[in-house]
Amino acid sequence: MRAAFDELYENYHKDLFQFVFYMVKDRQQTEDIIQEVYIKVINAYDTFKGESSEKTWLFSIARHVTIDFFRKQQRKRNRIIDFFDWGENGHFIKDEADLPDEVAVMNEEMRLVYQCLDHCSIDQKSVIILRYIQSFSIQETAETLGWTISKVKTTQHRALKTLKRMLADHDRGEGTNVESR
Repeated sequence: MRAAFDELYENYHKDLFQFVFYMVKDRQQTEDIIQEVYIKVINAYDTFKGESSEKTWLFSIARHVTIDFFRKQQRKRNRIIDFFDWGENGHFIKDEADLPDEVAVMNEEMRLVYQCLDHCSIDQKSVIILRYIQSFSIQETAETLGWTISKVKTTQHRALKTLKRMLADHDRGEGTNVESR
């Protein structure tokens, strides 16, 4: 098991880290999620049947752990919201934390695309990251997400359409949802 884990780590750690990082945009959270992914991999490796590649199996686990992280964050936010009386005019403050150092060195256009990606659904975001940032094939993306190839293509098409519209709105000065830094 140790040799198999070491090989998985050696072959996919960097890509796995980037995948989760692009989803959560926080280095510490990414490290915590990756650690949880590896724990799940170690605990479940004996049940891996080889019906998909190890790569897609690993990224599928990472995606599920990341989605669980988002769900936990939402539950925490809901508890805080329930605790305070926000009244009818209560406003939620958007987290405006600076982008991580690695993202800050991107050129302005890539930062804008990255910010627009935050306005896509989790499914759209997953497909775009896997296909265009991690360079997964459509087949690998489908296997990772547990979807049909058709669903990947449809989700990719809708995500690209959404991103294109947001970028066009931004270029026309209508980009109220996307803030330039």
